[in-house]
Order: sequence, then structure tokens, then C-alpha cells
Amino acid sequence: MSTPCRLCGSTDTRLLLRGGKRAHERDFLHCACCDCVFVPDEFLLAPEAERERYALHENDPQDPGYRVFLRNLADEVIPRVAPGAEGLDFGCGEPPMLMAMLEDAGLRMAGWDLYFRRDEAALARTWDFIVCSETAEHFREPLAEFARFDALLRPGGVLGVMTGMLEDWGGFAEWHYRFDATHICYYSARTMRWLARRFDWRLELPRENVAIFRKP
Repeated sequence: MSTPCRLCGSTDTRLLLRGGKRAHERDFLHCACCDCVFVPDEFLLAPEAERERYALHENDPQDPGYRVFLRNLADEVIPRVAPGAEGLDFGCGEPPMLMAMLEDAGLRMAGWDLYFRRDEAALARTWDFIVCSETAEHFREPLAEFARFDALLRPGGVLGVMTGMLEDWGGFAEWHYRFDATHICYYSARTMRWLARRFDWRLELPRENVAIFRKP
């Protein structure tokens, strides 16, 4: 029996690649329904090991290259929301650099992160917009997380997602993104269009690896 897709639950899945040592000996499955590529449950890290891996990320606020990277998402979200809008940085990490950049642009921000900022109050209210940078690839239950975004967004709200995307899974074997042991869910533009249909969101793909959704 085929392994159900981590995103849509379809059993129309097949083995795309059996990874070697650099990919931590993991299998990568492809879903024909939503075009998601995912890692089966038996290859997932324990939460403690996952947190240790995140702690190794070197997100230096003084690194101009990192700020340029984050601007790929910030520069698409800022003009799409009203001045002073209230936003949530979901998966903000430590330090919450994107959150600070959006605050500098005059937006009112809060952050939530599974390991570094468990601010449950941020998930108990609604927001004008949500940003999710380099986080969706870590989702164990991606459909539930995107449903959470839908519930957290006010009508007309904006969701900005930045994550690595491929258009041709034939290039997956050489893609650096699969070598991170915490990356378990991979998307394409087709996957983002599936999500937009699933939640009745309007989708824009304004630049590489950035998806902007708007809730009706």
C-alpha cells in the first residue's frame, strides 16, 4: 500500500528518490495529486534532535546577506498590507530577524516558534497578515498548519510563504535543500496552486521561492 501524502493525504504516491549519506539515508516520495515531495514518518527526527539542529542555524542579524535574503519575502508583503497592519511571524526563529524588519517598516508584529517562542496568545487571535519564512519545509502536518493560517487570517488577509521550490523534480537529486535532515516537505508552484484551491485563496508567485496568498 502506498504511503499517504504528508500534505493532501492522497495514496497516489511513489518513491522519487532513495537518498544516500548526505541526505541521511532517507526516502523521498512524490504525490501525483498535489505535487508535494515528502519524507515518510520513519525518517523523522525526534523533537530533541530537531531542536538541536535548528540551534545550529547561524542567522546573524548583522549579516547583510541574510537581510537581503529575508527581503525577498518582506518586500512582497509590505506593499500588500495597510500601514500599521498587525502581523504574525510564524516560525520566527531566534533571533526573529524578519519580524524586526517588518516592525522597522511600521507594521505591528508578534512571533511564534515551536522551539524558540511558544507564545500561545499569538495563536489565540487573528491577524491582518502572516509571514512564514523557511518554515513550511519543516511541517510534519502541513495541511493542518495551512488550515491554522486560514483560521488566523482576517478576511482579506495576506499569507506570505518563503520556502525552496522546484518546478522539475528531476533535479531533486542534486538539490541542496534535501540534505537538511529537518526538511521533510517540499513544494512546487503546482503545490502552491493546490493549496490556493483547497482554501479558496488567491495566489501570486511574484519571485523565486515566494508564494503570496490572499484570503477572500
